[in-house]
Amino acid sequence: MTESSQSSETYSPTQFLFPTDAQFWFETVRMFGADEYGAASFGEVLATSARIRAGDYESWYEQWNGIADRIALEADGQLRRSHRVSARDSYLRACSYYRSSEFFLHANPKDPRVIRAYECSVACYKAAAALYEVPIEPVEIPYEKTTLPGYFHRVDSKIRPLLILHTGFDGSAEEKHWSGARAAVERGYHVLCFDGPGQSGPLHREGLTFRPDWEKVLTPVVDFVLGLPGVDPKRIALRGDSMGGYLAPRAAAFEHRIAALIANDGVYDYAAPYFAGLPEAQRNAALGALKSGASSRVDEVLQIAMEKSPVARWSITHGMWCFGASSPSEYLHKALAFTLDGGIAERIRCPTLVCDAEGDLFFKGQPEQLYQHLTCDKMLMSFSIHDGAGAHCEAGAGRFSNARMYDWLDETLGL
Repeated sequence: MTESSQSSETYSPTQFLFPTDAQFWFETVRMFGADEYGAASFGEVLATSARIRAGDYESWYEQWNGIADRIALEADGQLRRSHRVSARDSYLRACSYYRSSEFFLHANPKDPRVIRAYECSVACYKAAAALYEVPIEPVEIPYEKTTLPGYFHRVDSKIRPLLILHTGFDGSAEEKHWSGARAAVERGYHVLCFDGPGQSGPLHREGLTFRPDWEKVLTPVVDFVLGLPGVDPKRIALRGDSMGGYLAPRAAAFEHRIAALIANDGVYDYAAPYFAGLPEAQRNAALGALKSGASSRVDEVLQIAMEKSPVARWSITHGMWCFGASSPSEYLHKALAFTLDGGIAERIRCPTLVCDAEGDLFFKGQPEQLYQHLTCDKMLMSFSIHDGAGAHCEAGAGRFSNARMYDWLDETLGL
């Protein structure tokens, strides 16, 4: 079964800001979208973006860090004067802006600015979380010899279905507040957001990098949520966003306590888009070289790609950090293991929603591929540029996309 929004036209959305840099524009749209759930202000994002030079990572950091510092200081004053709602709102926006500020600095993850911005973002989020009418509880989930950071969003003390929500390549458990969690709470779901290895908390705190067997991450999380108050063990859903569109399906293929799955956007083969634009002979040669490990010849090709493409420049730089790679080709060598090929997708038993954004910068074609391999009860849900929801993970269209995804989840779980 498939579902799509209105027919889209074959055009690309205008980049009103950063017309020469698709990655800067996408991150700005991401910030505009945070406004929908209180983690940004349209005017603040517009004014800050106007002061940033396209493609200039230093400029991006300086402007976003500057506004984050200012708003965090304002929040401190509001809290001292007992303006709890104002302080909560300010802390939430400061958290978002700090997160954005260090986004392009990951070529040197030991840069003190990266560490400070991460720590400030988490501190501001925890300050905001404590000020909600039903406080959002920070948690540490036992995982191997350490813990994974997360947050438990409760509706109330009643027994309710629970949504486990995580990001993918570059988001954070804090960001999930405005990109999925509060929308689910509004609909009567308890929510557990967490960061796994390779994601913001474990990566910044301990340098834990991604692993392809995500079920080894999710199973301890499911064990943990079953001990939380008010959780209906028969109605635990899982949503993974961005690269999480691979990670969550991978986990659900082996962790069968999941009652419903959302892959937003769906990913069947994480590495494949890096090679999609190459002629077949060149693609096969690159894949053959990478199967044995890092390759200097592939590094040369990737370096040229990074110089030409803002998206490649950022994604490969960040990928080296979060995959624990010392070169671009080593990153792609490790990425080859992140696939649902070999019958893994076919092992998913629970009803599954696969989302597909028409203008996706990163995983075009991957949702359809995942959908075709599923043998469970499934739906492909398309989001169009025409509706303003065609960006990767529907960035900038959270109210619209969450309504469609969570209506499907309500109906699937019988709410």
